[in-house]
Amino acid sequence: MSTKRVAPRAAARGLTPARRAALDILTKANRPVGAYEMIDLLADEKGKRPAPISVYRALGYLLDQGLAHRLASRNAFVVCGHSHEAGEPVIFLICDECGEVSEATCPELTRGLAALTASAGFEPRTRVVEIAGLCGRCAAAPGKDGRGALVE
Repeated sequence: MSTKRVAPRAAARGLTPARRAALDILTKANRPVGAYEMIDLLADEKGKRPAPISVYRALGYLLDQGLAHRLASRNAFVVCGHSHEAGEPVIFLICDECGEVSEATCPELTRGLAALTASAGFEPRTRVVEIAGLCGRCAAAPGKDGRGALVE
């Protein structure tokens, strides 16, 4: 399984100022960001906030271009930080403690899901797996037993 982090593909065509601003927020946050939090982050110095539909359109564009992903379990968005092919299954490892999200791919999972969907005659629209638990840092934190449980 590969969890290498790379910079987002910023050379996407059609990156308007609003789309660029949304991508910049996701990149700088380095964590999941909800749409309404993004509205707050996009507010200008005078407090003028963009309309929710504008933010959702920008996020939709980033999703369509493969520059961001939506985490359904968190109802939030993250920048695409992994070099993967379109249609390749993506795995998100989500830490319940610190909120860190790692993006990964796995050739074995890709082959397994392809075989499963083909045998079922199913045409997948998305191939996303979200796994919640503890990252290595949180699991190894003082006062934890290595599996994340508190030690008394």
